[in-house]
Amino acid sequence: MHALLALEDGRTFHGESFGAQGTQVGEVCFNTSMTGYQEVLTDPSYRGQIVAMTYPLIGNYGTNPLDQESREPHVRGFVIEELSEIPSSWRSETSLEDYLRRWNIPGVQGIDTRALTRHLRERGAMKACVTSEGISERKRSRKPSPDKA
Repeated sequence: MHALLALEDGRTFHGESFGAQGTQVGEVCFNTSMTGYQEVLTDPSYRGQIVAMTYPLIGNYGTNPLDQESREPHVRGFVIEELSEIPSSWRSETSLEDYLRRWNIPGVQGIDTRALTRHLRERGAMKACVTSEGISERKRSRKPSPDKA
């Protein structure tokens, strides 16, 4: 299913939905960690934000209750380049996708998160919307996204 990350300055990024379906709005920010995505999701300092991870492969070790920074996730949305669909850690209890679905957090993969990060560094903090609702292939192809700009 298609998904969209739309920034308040008009820049859009198209990708594929994972986790929960739906729409969320919040300030978009980025995290450059190579590991610790579950800690980022549950860190209260990210409350109400849509977090983009710059490391290209996320989800490879799944999720488990021991790696949480708090009782529940605080992010409104999660943006990544590529989802590892099969966790490979012996500690994993659930996949990242199932974890996001459980907590009703929409995710979008297939985004050039480094281009997004450069854009945010140049233009500053801004609000964004992540959605999987109402995105058809016809609508998607009608207006090209400046993803590569």
